[in-house]
Amino acid sequence: MSDLEDEACGCQEYNVLSRRQFVMNTAGAAVLGAVAPSWLPRVVLAQTAGTRDIIVHVFMRGGADGLSLCVPWGDANYYSSRSTIAIPRPDATGTLKATALDANMWGFAPAMLGLLPAYQANQLLVIQGAGLSYNSRSHFDAQRYIEVGKAADPSISTGWLGRHLATVPPLSAAATLRALSISQGMPNLLEGAPKTLPIPDPANYVLSGSSTTRASRQSWLTGDYSLADEPVRSAALDAAATLTLLASLNIGGYAPSNGAAYPNSGFGRGMRSAAALIKANVGVEAIEVDIGGWDTHQTQNPLNGGMATSMADFSNSIGAFWADVLQGNGTYNVTLVAMSEFGRNVRENGSAGTDHGRGSCMFVMGKQIAGGRVYTRNWLPLAIENLQDRQDVRVTVDHRDVLAEIVQNRLNNPNLDLIFPAYTPTFQGVTR
Repeated sequence: MSDLEDEACGCQEYNVLSRRQFVMNTAGAAVLGAVAPSWLPRVVLAQTAGTRDIIVHVFMRGGADGLSLCVPWGDANYYSSRSTIAIPRPDATGTLKATALDANMWGFAPAMLGLLPAYQANQLLVIQGAGLSYNSRSHFDAQRYIEVGKAADPSISTGWLGRHLATVPPLSAAATLRALSISQGMPNLLEGAPKTLPIPDPANYVLSGSSTTRASRQSWLTGDYSLADEPVRSAALDAAATLTLLASLNIGGYAPSNGAAYPNSGFGRGMRSAAALIKANVGVEAIEVDIGGWDTHQTQNPLNGGMATSMADFSNSIGAFWADVLQGNGTYNVTLVAMSEFGRNVRENGSAGTDHGRGSCMFVMGKQIAGGRVYTRNWLPLAIENLQDRQDVRVTVDHRDVLAEIVQNRLNNPNLDLIFPAYTPTFQGVTR
């Protein structure tokens, strides 16, 4: 399923947002990603380039239910609030039940077991109660605020990851492509990043039309736009160079390592392409991949229904990426972050689904991540009196606390005041 496909189970706003992203982002992506914002300082470019991780950012668009992704099986309130959609306890009869991650509280749903090997290797951290401190139940607003790194500020046009890339030197001075979004359009997250493009399918990134004239048309593109004004010139030349680069890599023929098996889904193919690009060592330093299907207002069914399918796609794809890139003694320095714009109500609704909520899960993966645990901060039992607005998981970990720690400690960028404006992060011990 494409990241921008309409979800049949989603609310009207989510479907409108998906269409808006497809139309608007595709039209403006090249220009937005061509140049860095003029207000950013240049002095930071003196930093050492080769001592930071590549970052893979996965956005679970639609509002993923964190209580299904990571089950609070030790809390009786979870079961009383969800009479039809709760994941059974690890000691329940039958095969469809939670797998315990600790002795008394947290577990993975059956469809999330693709992540268990990474968790057991202490390279996967699950953060419960994470999200946007600003109270928004709008897909459009919450996604934008998370991606630009500041809530309720329409003046910010660049993304936090775009500003990171604009304030560090490239990992490779000769890099044709520093970052990409494996999606139909450029997300807010990467706006402002130099040498960055949206590429829906890196294994099949070619000029449309006849293959017999493709080479000549690409040559014409390069020559014609070399005389254009900025930022159009840079955008066109970057795109042309990327066409040549990706054609040389044969991503379609990429063979994963360690027996990794990526699902044959849009998201699975995206994660496979991400692994291929990282291993090609061509200077790519940030990759964004979307996965939709999380706006579960009705018939949520996280055991064997639509949400179970989304969870299996998510966990098996990221699990394959871990086995392929991070398992064992490989030398790839990669940090992966997966998150959603918000979670869902604790109590199920009358349609066997859940409505827009607040706190959800974040997943952080890497060799230098303090994993093998479920992290919570000031977590309280899910009794109604403890819930945000008497209905939601409280946001007790601001997503920027997690991202800022990764930016400083794993991406080697100290410019947190620029990347997350007007926010002083509190590190949560995410990195080793």
